[in-house]
Amino acid sequence: ANVTVTDLEELQELLMVNIENNKHLVTGSVRAKVLKWGEDVTEFQPPPDYILMADCIYYEESLEPLLKTLKDLTGPDTCVLCCYEQRTMGKNPEIERKYFELLQLDFELERIPLDKHDEEYRSEDIQIVNIHRKQ
Repeated sequence: ANVTVTDLEELQELLMVNIENNKHLVTGSVRAKVLKWGEDVTEFQPPPDYILMADCIYYEESLEPLLKTLKDLTGPDTCVLCCYEQRTMGKNPEIERKYFELLQLDFELERIPLDKHDEEYRSEDIQIVNIHRKQ
């Protein structure tokens, strides 16, 4: 696959280190790019086949920019896999509830049952959700 890994500007050096440390595993290509949620995504077009999100649901003020970026990045055939740790402390449950409520305005989602998770990494508090744009 041809992969683009993204994060904020201040984490690009770490992304490059991770790419370099894992280049022996890569059979396609990997590049690192800055992606700030809520901002222009023109340089990431056409829409990718897959978007993998890991632990992105944690900060209430970031929910709307994150959802805008998802809407702007996805096409009708884009599959989004969202993995996150279900946290029960503080505002986390409310932030998670709000994220999925807002997400369902434009997307359909399917929670992946725990028995379908990789056995080595399976955990009761880790959730995986398959997300697609509504048609």
